[in-house]
Amino acid sequence: MTPKPTLPDYAGANISGIVPGCLLAGPGHRPTWFPAPLQSAKAIVLLLVDGLGWNQLLTRSHRAPFVSSLTGGPITTVGPSTTASALTSLATGATPIEHGIVGYRMDMGDGVMNSLRWTVDDRDVRKVFEPSTVQPIPPFAGIAVPIVSRADLEATPFTFAHLRGSRPRGWRSASSIVTQCSRLVREEGETFVYAYYDGLDKIAHECGLGDHYEDELSFVDWLVRSLHDALPAGTTLVITADHGQVHVGDNVIELPLRVLSHVHHQSGEGRFRWLHAKRGHEAELERVCRDLYSDVAWVASKEQVVDEAWLGPAPGGRGQDAAIRRLGSVALAPHAATTFHDPLDSGPFRLIGRHGSLTADEMLVPLLAVTRP
Repeated sequence: MTPKPTLPDYAGANISGIVPGCLLAGPGHRPTWFPAPLQSAKAIVLLLVDGLGWNQLLTRSHRAPFVSSLTGGPITTVGPSTTASALTSLATGATPIEHGIVGYRMDMGDGVMNSLRWTVDDRDVRKVFEPSTVQPIPPFAGIAVPIVSRADLEATPFTFAHLRGSRPRGWRSASSIVTQCSRLVREEGETFVYAYYDGLDKIAHECGLGDHYEDELSFVDWLVRSLHDALPAGTTLVITADHGQVHVGDNVIELPLRVLSHVHHQSGEGRFRWLHAKRGHEAELERVCRDLYSDVAWVASKEQVVDEAWLGPAPGGRGQDAAIRRLGSVALAPHAATTFHDPLDSGPFRLIGRHGSLTADEMLVPLLAVTRP
């Protein structure tokens, strides 16, 4: 029996509602799904730990006792459960179908663009696909908030697309997250700080969810505790994530000629693979994929994905029409621990841990908070 997907709760407890609820609503007027310390927070440090899924945290609470002790619970990320889409939704308060970053690799009509690197075939395309045109929504409601993230990310096109107008405070060693955030609140009087840490996601991708992952999770626990202890009294520390992880290992599906004969090109990623049909082959491609892969994946047409709001409700408009054009004909989103291979979608090493699909392991992320006494 095919399991039901964990669809994003865009109208409720979703990553896209965190920043609007923090910046545009004051204490006592925030969303009811916010944890209690965040409901009344006056100064907020929001730390996003890339790849910290709720289910992974729940089953490894002994490796992260401080984080696990915080108040809160799971919320949903966006579809697809991938970094580029989720980070942009966090910053803009918009769904992927609204802000246009609809996945890791997007069909821009003139090539498939890697949205994190902003490249087509390793060629920088920021002048071809201007980031503020691809993603037109002002981050953080146009407020110039301080951003504590890796220094080498500051000048990238993706950073401009989802964080433009903010004030970067780059770090080169993760321990500096503690110092930077503390100074911003304690010495500069900032009332909202956004910090980003990506080490856990990197370890999960390269090493899977074994010992290396658990050791890195323990480091995350140290980082969160240290940050909490360094903040001035009355500051609320909030922890969330962009997606969880699935240990895939060697379980990779190579698409056969029976499928590829109907495919013009591919986009997305291994656990949210978009197949772009040759003209006139859309119905047959969907039929073949349902026949072959319904036991391991949710197989959906573009129309189903849009109608069921996997990437957000789509009432229409020029921006959303542009985003919809970036989608393929058929989506393959595994519910089994597998991935769909595209030879043009590869990196320097084989990915053991992956994400992107609609399983609870990938879709549920923590929203936890604690106020410094």
